[in-house]
Amino acid sequence: MINQIEPQWLKSFHCVYENNSFKRAAEFMNLPTSNVSRHIALLEEKLNTRLFERTTRRMTPTGAGEQLYSSTLPLLAELNNALEEVTRHSHKVMGQLRVLMPDIPALAQAVVSFCIQHPSISLCCDTSLSPKEDLLDGFDLILSFHRGKIPDSNWVAREIRRWPSAVMASPKLIQTCVLPYKITDLSHVPCITSLTALNGSPWIFKTSKGELIMQKVQSSFKVNSGSFARSGALAGLGFAILPIESCIDEINAGSLEIVELEDKPEDLVLYAFYASRKHLAKKISMFVEHLQRQPT
Repeated sequence: MINQIEPQWLKSFHCVYENNSFKRAAEFMNLPTSNVSRHIALLEEKLNTRLFERTTRRMTPTGAGEQLYSSTLPLLAELNNALEEVTRHSHKVMGQLRVLMPDIPALAQAVVSFCIQHPSISLCCDTSLSPKEDLLDGFDLILSFHRGKIPDSNWVAREIRRWPSAVMASPKLIQTCVLPYKITDLSHVPCITSLTALNGSPWIFKTSKGELIMQKVQSSFKVNSGSFARSGALAGLGFAILPIESCIDEINAGSLEIVELEDKPEDLVLYAFYASRKHLAKKISMFVEHLQRQPT
């Protein structure tokens, strides 16, 4: 029967199964949705069984679909690893690179420059500032910001870059608000926090001995954007933890001031996460190294 099944049909089937959507699978595979739908129809015809139950509102795999996915997943993974191992002997970086990353101009430029240097790479990129666990499947690599200890997972974490940070506020806020001297004072003054990124509102500080301290703060201005948080701080809406480098102009101009506390905020770190494999695909290792070489 294997000679009656096209490999592309199985690839489309796996992508549809993992994304629970023909449209999203088509976007990942850079194919028209009609092509992906046709691949599934041909596969179902050759197997003489239905793999997905389709309604106007949702699509779910049948029992046969579940069995086909679980049975063929390790086989396709081994085949993909074998093919990628062969490409390691080539000087050319090629293949599809599936990336999930924050929508930040500097990162976008780094990705674009990588694709220019390696024209045989086919990029499929989605954006999310704080990806959830169920989004990780289907990507080769995920870029995500963290402060403090990164969560445990089966993924390998490589540090791309870190930014020393500080608590900052506008002179206007400092003049009208009780100035915090200890990190516990932050629970009594207005603060600007993230909404869902970086685990939300608890701020993370590091002692001189390297110990991490979680500090809850009060906030009525929660945003998942560093530039948005900086704008809020400039407007006097609250104290904010911001990367020092991104606020140099404002600090020099006096529109933002660094608030010195007994402990300093933990650095903001960008990590690259990828699946743990015996042989890492060359496209992934080259992409990570490219990001690490980007100018600061």
